[in-house]
Amino acid sequence: MYSVNKELIIRSSSEAVDFALLKDGKLIELHKEQEDKNKFSVGDIFIAKIRKPVAGLNAAFVNVGFEKDAFLHYHDLGPNLPSLLKFIKLVSAGKIKDFTLKNFPFEKEIDKDGAITDVLSANQSVLVQVVKEPISTKGPRISSELSLAGRYVVLVPFSDRVSISQKIDSKEEKDRLKRLVLSIKPKGFGVIVRTVAEGKKVAELDKDLQNLHDKWIAMCKRIPTAHHPSKVLGEVNKVSSMLRDIFNDTFTGIYVDDEDLFYQTKDYLQEIAPQKANIVKLYQNRDLPLFEKYNIERQIKTSFGKTVSMSKGAYLIIEHTEALHVIDVNSGNRSNKAQSQEDTALEVNLIAAAEIARQLRLRDMGGIIVVDFIDMSNPENRKTLYDFLKQEMSDDKAKHKILPPSKFGLIQITRQRVRPEVNIKTREEDPNKVAGEIEAPILVVDRITAELERIVKSHKKIVLNAHPFVAAYLTKGFPSIRSKWFFEHKKWVKIIPRDAYTYLEYHFFDSKGNAISE
Repeated sequence: MYSVNKELIIRSSSEAVDFALLKDGKLIELHKEQEDKNKFSVGDIFIAKIRKPVAGLNAAFVNVGFEKDAFLHYHDLGPNLPSLLKFIKLVSAGKIKDFTLKNFPFEKEIDKDGAITDVLSANQSVLVQVVKEPISTKGPRISSELSLAGRYVVLVPFSDRVSISQKIDSKEEKDRLKRLVLSIKPKGFGVIVRTVAEGKKVAELDKDLQNLHDKWIAMCKRIPTAHHPSKVLGEVNKVSSMLRDIFNDTFTGIYVDDEDLFYQTKDYLQEIAPQKANIVKLYQNRDLPLFEKYNIERQIKTSFGKTVSMSKGAYLIIEHTEALHVIDVNSGNRSNKAQSQEDTALEVNLIAAAEIARQLRLRDMGGIIVVDFIDMSNPENRKTLYDFLKQEMSDDKAKHKILPPSKFGLIQITRQRVRPEVNIKTREEDPNKVAGEIEAPILVVDRITAELERIVKSHKKIVLNAHPFVAAYLTKGFPSIRSKWFFEHKKWVKIIPRDAYTYLEYHFFDSKGNAISE
């Protein structure tokens, strides 16, 4: 098994912090944290008032201070809602000073299929947690089954269940973790053991539990004086919550371009994985911005358009509709005489599957995604593709389900997302003022390279005509892009700058001056 290089690049500017997660140099996740623009982050806990329970929806609308009321469904109340409501009432009235729950008597659990109007009434105070950030016109989705996430464990107040992550395969390890946690867990709290706890010692789990317990106590102290609605527990800062959720031993580097953030990150790693604290590096090269150095700006421009190029001339078309996302896989014009059509289809489909898994994470696409792969008649190849796609998506933290290919080669994926989709503009103003908006220039260079790959084998001599800016970009510098082409294809491409061309226009010609069309 070859080792994977995983790097987190953190760029700070006055109004936002950008996080780019790279796997072997390829961008697989992109997050932007803006200063307090979106006050509702997944994991935040609010004290709020029920506006009204609606019997027909079996849900209640809750005022959490967003322009649209948050939606609390009966199934998100949690079985121990009566205990939580009683606790809040007593804490708000100052009648409970001990917030540990060890002497707090639990109420009877609510009926699994009950009605919202039986358990909640208007104007009641309740603690709710954001499970889905506000997306487009919808208010935040919330739950009153609270949980406090730590590095190795999640603490669940008003419960006594201990459950272990399904992703831990070994039964012995599951039993060991269960015994450990039962011996250290505080009374009145349930615990969910996360996948990263595998193989960890009792001291590390205990420290994590203790931190979360302290967080709970600190939160309860705020309740008696808190306004309704207000945030009583915020998620940790973005750097810490990103690291808490995605960091593991496969990380090889974390690069930060801001001194305060650098120390924050280093301190947090020192806490959760002291042996890895030295992989955090402060990036101080003022001449070359951090995102340029790791080729991230370029990848952002080339990854978020409607068309996504892949290796071997293949490409994806990604379309969004109101109801679902559709991804079409195209093989490009590949004249591979040696290979049968079926082998070609499998090869392109596997390249596409890896890219699709990356695109779903990168754009954080949610809902139903239908992928039209290239038809394959061999059932074994279909199974290979399906297994490979499942494997490629196994790293994806978002809950997802992949259905086997249909007769027509369509694969359906459902993917849950908890944040708004990442949408990046890949079009820019046309400097020629002809088209209003055009694609980013960097995409043209990529397209020229991809087209060259397709035509290079069938033509002895190739001449490229392009706008002077693009021509200069391809020929200047050392090694220039043209010399890289030469090393790769053993063919020198003559490049002629053409003043008459619009910015993004280009054409290939053969030795006789005939246009080469794909």
